[in-house]
Amino acid sequence: MDDRSKFDNRLKSEYDPQLPRAQANRAALTALMAELRGEEVAMRLGGGEKAAEAQHCKGRLTVRERLGLLLDEGTDFLELGLWAARGMYEEYGGAPAAGVVTGLGRVSGRLCMIVANDATVKAGAFFPMTAKKVLRAQTIAMENRIPTLYLVDSAGVFLPLQEDVFPDIDDFGRIFRNNAVMSAMGIPQITAIMGMCVAGGAYLPVMTDTVLMTEGSGLFLAGPSLVQAAIGQKTDPEELGGAAMHAEISGTVDFKEPNDHLCLARMQSLVAKMGKRPESSCAKEAFRRRPFDAKQDAPKYAAEDLYGLIDPAPGATNVYEMREVIARVADRSEFDEYKAEFGRTVLCGYAWIGGHAVGIVANQKTNQNQVVAAGPAAGAKRIEVGGVIYTEAAQKAARFIMDCNQNLVPLIFLHDVNGFMVGKDAEWSGIIRAGAKMVTAVSTSVVPKIVVIVGGSFGAGHYAMCGKAYDPRFLFAWPTARYAVMSGASAAATLAEVRARQMERSGKKLSDTERAAIFEEVRATYDAQADARYGAARLWIDAIIDPVKTREVLIAALDACALNPEVLRFNPGILQT
Repeated sequence: MDDRSKFDNRLKSEYDPQLPRAQANRAALTALMAELRGEEVAMRLGGGEKAAEAQHCKGRLTVRERLGLLLDEGTDFLELGLWAARGMYEEYGGAPAAGVVTGLGRVSGRLCMIVANDATVKAGAFFPMTAKKVLRAQTIAMENRIPTLYLVDSAGVFLPLQEDVFPDIDDFGRIFRNNAVMSAMGIPQITAIMGMCVAGGAYLPVMTDTVLMTEGSGLFLAGPSLVQAAIGQKTDPEELGGAAMHAEISGTVDFKEPNDHLCLARMQSLVAKMGKRPESSCAKEAFRRRPFDAKQDAPKYAAEDLYGLIDPAPGATNVYEMREVIARVADRSEFDEYKAEFGRTVLCGYAWIGGHAVGIVANQKTNQNQVVAAGPAAGAKRIEVGGVIYTEAAQKAARFIMDCNQNLVPLIFLHDVNGFMVGKDAEWSGIIRAGAKMVTAVSTSVVPKIVVIVGGSFGAGHYAMCGKAYDPRFLFAWPTARYAVMSGASAAATLAEVRARQMERSGKKLSDTERAAIFEEVRATYDAQADARYGAARLWIDAIIDPVKTREVLIAALDACALNPEVLRFNPGILQT
C-alpha cells in the first residue's frame, strides 16, 4: 500500500494570540518598534534639514534622494549598518549612520551592493566606524560576488580621529585594497563622483572599473589650500581636479555628466549592460532552488504572530516554542526535523525559504524531557532548560551542520541561547568535547551561513550558533535581541559581589541597600550594552529587523548568497569524538 499521500511535514501551530501573555508581549514589542522606528527616521535625516539645504544649494541631491533615483522603482532596499555609530562621537556632534549608507538594492534588475557617502554628515568625512561600515559592505560583496556601486561625496578622513581611521588592517586603507581584490575576483565596481573626493579617498573611484563624475565635483589628492601650503602653487578647484580636467586632460574619468540626475541615469544604463560570468557545470547550481510562488508558498501562519512570542524587557524569562518562528518563516510552514527526539534544546532541520533549500539550527526555548545519553546519570530522564545547549544537542547540531556542508545546503541560525550546560553531570558527559565539536563544525563550514538573533545570544553559545566571529554572510537581530558574554543579571550578581568584597576589605561594611544599589548599577550598564542597538552601533549586527519582516529579509540574503556558486571543499579537520 502506498502511504505517501499521508506524508505531512507542515508544522502545527498552537500559538494563541488571545492569551494575556501574548497580548502583553505584543504591546511591549509594538512600543519598542515604535521607539526604534523613531530613531531610524532621525538617523536617515543625516546631518539634518540645514545640511540638506546646503547640499541643494550646491546643485546636489542628498544621499537618500540619490538612492531614490538609482534604485528600481517598487523594489525594496535592504539597508545594512543603519545604526552604525549610534551614540558615538558625541563630542563632535555625532555621526548618524556613520555618514554613509550601505545596503542591497536592485538597479536595472540587477542586485547590487550600494555604498553612498552622506555629505550632510561632516561633509561625508570618514570616522572610524565609517571605514568599518564600508569594509563590511565590501566583505559582503566579496563573499557573495555582488556588483558594487559607490556614490562618492566625501571630504576624506575626519582629521581629529585620524589615528583611529588611517593605519590598521580594518581601517581606511583596507577599502582601496578591497577595491583591487574585488576587481581581481571579477566583481564589477562602478563609482559616481558626485561631490568632493579628496586625499586618500581619491583612490577609491580610480581603483574601481568605471568612473563617472558630475560637473562641479572635485577629485584630487590634495585640495587647493594644501597644494599652496605644500608647494606654493595657487590654483582653483576646477583647474586642479574638476570634471572637465579629468575628462579632457588627465583621462581619469570615463563619463562626465552635467548633474546628479543624469549621472545616476548613466549608472543605471551601465549596470543594465553588465553580463554574468560563465559558471562551470559543477558550480552552476551549487545550492538547490525550486520555483517559488509568493502566494502559494507563503507560510500557513501570520508573521504578525511573532510579536506575541517574546517579552522584550531586559532580563525577562521567555519560554516559547521556536517551531512557531520556523512555521512563520519557512515556505508553506514545512520543516523536515532532524533527530527530533534527541538533543531537544537545539532544533535542526531542512526547509525551503523563498524557494531556497536551507538547513535551520535553532535554540528551543521550552523546557524539555530528555533521556540522558552519557555521564553518571546515563539512561535517566531529566528536565532540560530551554535555551541551554546540552551535550546531546551539541552533538546533534555538529552532525547536522556537517550534513548540510556535505549536501551543499545553506544554513540559517536562529539564536535564543543562554550558553552551554555546566555542572558535574554536564562535565562528565563531555560537554566541553561536544561543544568543541559544534564550534569546529561551524568554523569549518563552507556553505553560506545567515544568523538571526531572536532573543538572547550569550557566551560560548553565541559562538557555537555562528556568532560574528564565525563568518556569517549576514547577521540580523530582532529588537528583542540581547547580545553579551552573559545576561545582565548574571553579570551584575558576579561583579557586584566582587566590588562589595573589595570595599569590605578596605574596611567599609555594606548594608543590604548598598549591595542592592551596586547590583542595580552594574545590571543597568550591562543591560544597556547587551541591547541590540548597542551592538548594531558597533557593526556587530548588520541590521535590526522587524520580526514581521524576518522571512523577506532572509529571502533577500539568500538571493545574495546564491550569486556566488563557488564552494570550497569541506574539511572539518580533527573533531573531538
